[in-house]
Amino acid sequence: MIKLQKLNGADVVVNADLIESIEAAPDTVVNLATGNRFLVKNTVEEVVGLVVEYKRKIYSDKKVVNPIEGYEKK
Repeated sequence: MIKLQKLNGADVVVNADLIESIEAAPDTVVNLATGNRFLVKNTVEEVVGLVVEYKRKIYSDKKVVNPIEGYEKK
């Protein structure tokens, strides 16, 4: 989840995995896969940076599973 700021100054928390597209026209429009749209004060670059930071945080703790580890050829 990432926190963005709507045009009226209210914070909105958005599921970063549901973002389909981000437009800069002239305000930033965040389009979700659910069909919802948010007009936010954050720039496109800020939103992209928040998504990248979120994904790094989530996936950095994951361990890669080696599918052949412990496999013994018979």
